[in-house]
Amino acid sequence: MSTQQGIFPRFAGKAVLVTGAGTGFGAEIAVRAAQEGARVGVHYNSSKEGAERTAERVREAGGEAFVVQADIASWEAIRRLADEVFAWAGTLDVLVNNVGDVATEQMSWRQLTQESLDRVIDVDVKGTLLMTHEFGSRMLDQGHGSIVNIGSTVVVRGSARAPQYAAAKYGLLGITKSYAAAFAPAVRVNTFAPGFMETGATLEREDWKSGRREKLIAQTPLGTIPPPEKVAGTALFLATEDASHITGAYMLADGGFNMVGA
Repeated sequence: MSTQQGIFPRFAGKAVLVTGAGTGFGAEIAVRAAQEGARVGVHYNSSKEGAERTAERVREAGGEAFVVQADIASWEAIRRLADEVFAWAGTLDVLVNNVGDVATEQMSWRQLTQESLDRVIDVDVKGTLLMTHEFGSRMLDQGHGSIVNIGSTVVVRGSARAPQYAAAKYGLLGITKSYAAAFAPAVRVNTFAPGFMETGATLEREDWKSGRREKLIAQTPLGTIPPPEKVAGTALFLATEDASHITGAYMLADGGFNMVGA
């Protein structure tokens, strides 16, 4: 942790909930929030061991951790999750909706199945909408809060590999803008879109191991595919006071890979 973060921790005394924090990007966001002073709710659906590991890392960073399980494809489960989190935290300052199904097993649009389509839409679209709806309405009641939805650069290029994933992430933009308008000015809602990251899941993908990584690095102006901890702080920026005049926005951190215009 840098000296500046030590003097000015961005989440000192605040409570942050990160969904899908048992592995990958979610775990790194949770740990970074703890390093910056937050009490952290570590959510998981099936990665209980991963969530416990993340909670331990949060505690090692000096933060208080609370582990909670829920299938966010279910509104009933989300309501229960909200009850548990608010009972633990008292007030919740930040929600990071990191959970998303990227259909990693699918290598081509030709492999699309009804089951994969339903699962991705249920988790990425319905789940994120209901999490934003349920937690955001409670944040509205308490008079403050910030929600960061984790998007993707597929909204720039689409996904020939998994069109259902691109469709879901496009849906995220509509969710973000709609609730940003509905919850203003008390609660801000934004989308953060990382580019490719070298998570454990990415490193195991067939296409990643057969040349895609090198091709993407060659197309990225900054010349690297970062580990998730490299951009965890960037995602959390949208929930800080420095971002207090940003809502309904889409922020990209991809090393210049997409270079979108205004």
